[in-house]
Amino acid sequence: MSAHMDQLIAQFRSFQAKTQQAETRFDGVGDMQEQIAQVRTSVTAPDGTVTVIAGAGGSVTDVQLSPEALRLDPARLSATIMSTLRQAVAGAVRQQAGIVDETFGEALGVDISEQVREAQAEAFGTTADEPASQQQQPASRPSRGAGPEDDDYFDANSFLRR
Repeated sequence: MSAHMDQLIAQFRSFQAKTQQAETRFDGVGDMQEQIAQVRTSVTAPDGTVTVIAGAGGSVTDVQLSPEALRLDPARLSATIMSTLRQAVAGAVRQQAGIVDETFGEALGVDISEQVREAQAEAFGTTADEPASQQQQPASRPSRGAGPEDDDYFDANSFLRR
C-alpha cells in the first residue's frame, strides 16, 4: 500500500473512534436530563428567617419564612428574601453546570462551571474563586420611590403588620 492510502486509513479510523466517543457521550444525555431534573439547592439566610429552594434552571420551587421573618421591617425582609433567593438560584445553576460538565466537558472542550462562576462573580461583584457560601449578594434592588404611588411602598397599612 502507498503512504497516501495508509494515511487515509488512519484518518478513517480516527474518525470512527471520534464517532464512537460521541455516541457514547450522547447515550448519557438521558441520564444528564434526569440529574438536572433532580437539581435542588436550599439556602437559609444567616439569621434563619428565610429559606429558599431552587431547582433546575434556577427555578425557585419554595420560599419559607420563619415566624421571626414576619417581625422584620419590610425593607429588611425584602433584602433577606432577595439575597437568599439569589444564593439559591446561583447554587442551582452551578450544580446544573457541573452536571453538564461531567457529561460533555471533555467532548466540548468547554468548562461550563468556570464560565458560570465567572459570570456570577461579575454579577455579584465577587471573585470566581470565592466559595459560594462567602459570596456577598446584592442586598436588594434599588428603590424606585418612597411614596404611596410606588408599587413597593408598604409603610402605610402594610399587610405585614399585626
